Amino acid sequence: MKTIHLTKEEFLTKVANYEANPTEWKYLGDKPAIIDFYADWCSPCKMIAPILEELAKEYEDKIYIYKVNTEQEQELAGAFGIRSIPSILFVPMEGSPQMAMGALPKNSFKEAIDGVLLGAK
Repeated sequence: MKTIHLTKEEFLTKVANYEANPTEWKYLGDKPAIIDFYADWCSPCKMIAPILEELAKEYEDKIYIYKVNTEQEQELAGAFGIRSIPSILFVPMEGSPQMAMGALPKNSFKEAIDGVLLGAK
């Protein structure tokens, strides 16, 4: 599996319809997800892109890894208050998503996937 690029329309059907439910987070996916808010010109974004591709392969049956281009999807980035990139949203099946800012090393992604998304201790 590879990372999956999302438009606003796809986000509303695959992740959360924040227009229909503006006050309540309701995740629509069937597996936990990571959402990478990025831009093509962003150097730290380029640094984590291959890490996210590796993680997409390693966790292919367990999680989704989505990418949202903040330049093309400005409304979506605005809805999540994205002020700096990369911003990484960790979306568990239940509970609230958690945002991390900046380029994380692979081991930090794995810790968050195993702990926050998959609930492993």
